[in-house]
Amino acid sequence: MILNFIQEMGVWTWWILGIALIGIEVLAPGTFFLWFGLAAFVVGAITMMVGLDSAIWVWQFQLIVFVCLALVFAIAGRSLMQKKGWDKSEQPALNERGAQLIGRHAVLSQPITEGMGRATIGDTTWRVIGPDLPEGTKVVVTGASAGTLTVGRLED
Repeated sequence: MILNFIQEMGVWTWWILGIALIGIEVLAPGTFFLWFGLAAFVVGAITMMVGLDSAIWVWQFQLIVFVCLALVFAIAGRSLMQKKGWDKSEQPALNERGAQLIGRHAVLSQPITEGMGRATIGDTTWRVIGPDLPEGTKVVVTGASAGTLTVGRLED
């Protein structure tokens, strides 16, 4: 049934697949389906030029060409994006709350003893590590790791 549908669609099968893959790309984050869609468009263009009556351009060979092109496009596209810096986020610490706090000032809500204490930033109390300091000391966040902030004394 599916094979009959594909055969009835003829040369337009690859174009429809390309449009569907580009549509998925619009809905899904990233650029993964873009390369598959472009490969489908190329195979569709070749199919239109060669025609379905060609002895070598059978559906199995078309599928092999599609897979090869998709891999080539994905690898080339990924390297191009890395080279141009298009894969970099405008906000690299977007999902790293601790990293966003580096440079912020805080007040110790519990003293740092034996290297561990707690500090308040905004409405949140954070576990902190740093030099031993009394409660109420103003500190600056110098690092963040696994929900723990590294702090140092804030110089006035």
